[in-house]
Amino acid sequence: MRQLLTTGLLWLSAIGCGLMAGVYFAFSTFVMTSLARLGPAGATMMDAFNVDIGKSLFMPVFMLTTLMSAALAVMAMIGWSQPGSVAMLVGGVLYVVGMFIVTMVFNQPLNEALAAVDPASTQGAELWARYVSEWTFWNHVRTIASTASFALYIAAISAK
Repeated sequence: MRQLLTTGLLWLSAIGCGLMAGVYFAFSTFVMTSLARLGPAGATMMDAFNVDIGKSLFMPVFMLTTLMSAALAVMAMIGWSQPGSVAMLVGGVLYVVGMFIVTMVFNQPLNEALAAVDPASTQGAELWARYVSEWTFWNHVRTIASTASFALYIAAISAK
């Protein structure tokens, strides 16, 4: 039963990590570049994305993948001698820290700061310039963490 639960969580977490990696990859590789070119209109669009993302299917996948990744890390420590446990542990910790913690500590506060200013104001323009650079850097971290966790979960599945 434990083996079935572990395998199921690994598959669901791998899928979740893959979905998150794809979203973050798109923002890192072209969405933010396009928004940055638009100036204040880009900041307004980013605010709209941030409002809509909270009401979309993104949020359940974001939260459930984080919870499953944390559970997999704990399960890996409990079943340390089991095949794939190192990949499960590293994948879980990497996802929770590199995606979730980074989001909460870096990306989300930047989103909140952006929402609090008028994009057309001097303060808004200054924030937007800093926002694009900092937010994108931390989004790269989330992209790499999500992709690496996806690969580690696949490795753990293969080891089972």
